[in-house]
Amino acid sequence: MFEKLKELFGGKKEVLPLLEDYGWLAVDIHSHLIPGIDDGSTDLETSLRMLEAYAKLGFKKIITSPHVVSDGYNNSSSTILAGRDKVIAAAKERCIDIKFDAIAEYYLDETIVPKIAAKDLLTFGNNYILIELSYQQKANNIFDLIYKLQVAGYKVVLAHPERYPFYYEKDFTSYQALKDRSVLFQLNIGSLSGKYGKPAKQIAERLIDDNMIDFLGSDLHRLTQFDNLADCLQSKHLIKLMMSNKLLNKNVL
Repeated sequence: MFEKLKELFGGKKEVLPLLEDYGWLAVDIHSHLIPGIDDGSTDLETSLRMLEAYAKLGFKKIITSPHVVSDGYNNSSSTILAGRDKVIAAAKERCIDIKFDAIAEYYLDETIVPKIAAKDLLTFGNNYILIELSYQQKANNIFDLIYKLQVAGYKVVLAHPERYPFYYEKDFTSYQALKDRSVLFQLNIGSLSGKYGKPAKQIAERLIDDNMIDFLGSDLHRLTQFDNLADCLQSKHLIKLMMSNKLLNKNVL
C-alpha cells in the first residue's frame, strides 16, 4: 500500500510512507451525502457517485452527517434515517462496495437540550455525537451544553476545531479547556491542504503536533471536492497522524 518517501519533521530527516489511499483510515465520519436535506448532495445520483469516489480512495465505510440547525436545516432523526435507507438501497442495487450509515452534525445551542431529554440524538460507535459551533463568535454556554450531553452518556466530538477563528490563541487555552473536559476533536482532512485558508491550515497542523486530534473527516459536500481529498494524501501532517496510531476512525468500522 505504501511507498517510501523522505521527509523532514523538526529538522530531523525521517523515512515516511507515501500514502496511496485512505484504506488505513477506513471510515469517514463527516460528510453530507443524504440527498436534498442540507447543503450537500442535491440528488440520489450524486450521492451514489460520491460513494463510488470514496470507495476508489480506499474508504470502507461512510458515516454521513447532515446538518441539524434550527434556523437552517432543521432535520429530524427520522428524516435523516429515511434518507440513509434510500441511499443504502440504491447503493446495493448498483453494487457499490462500501458500508453506509448516518448520524448528524448538531449545531450546539439551546435547541439541543430537548433532544437530550428525549434521547433523540443520532450517534456512532461508542455513543459518540458530532457537534459544530458558530463560526462567528464564541458562545458563553458551550461548556454547560457539553456537560449536559456528557451527563446523558454522550461522548462529544467537536467537528473541525481548526475552523473556529475565535479559538486561534497563541497559548491554545480554549482548545486545552475543551480537551480538559474530555471533548474529542475531528479534523477536516482538507484543512491540511489550505482548503479553508492559511490560518485553518496552521491551526490544523499545530493540533496534530500537539496530539489533540482523535478523528478525521472529509466534510465533503460535492463531487468536485474529491480532487482535494486525493491531494491531501501528500500532506506530511496527514502521514504523521496515520503513523501516530491515535485516530479512532477504524474503531467505528
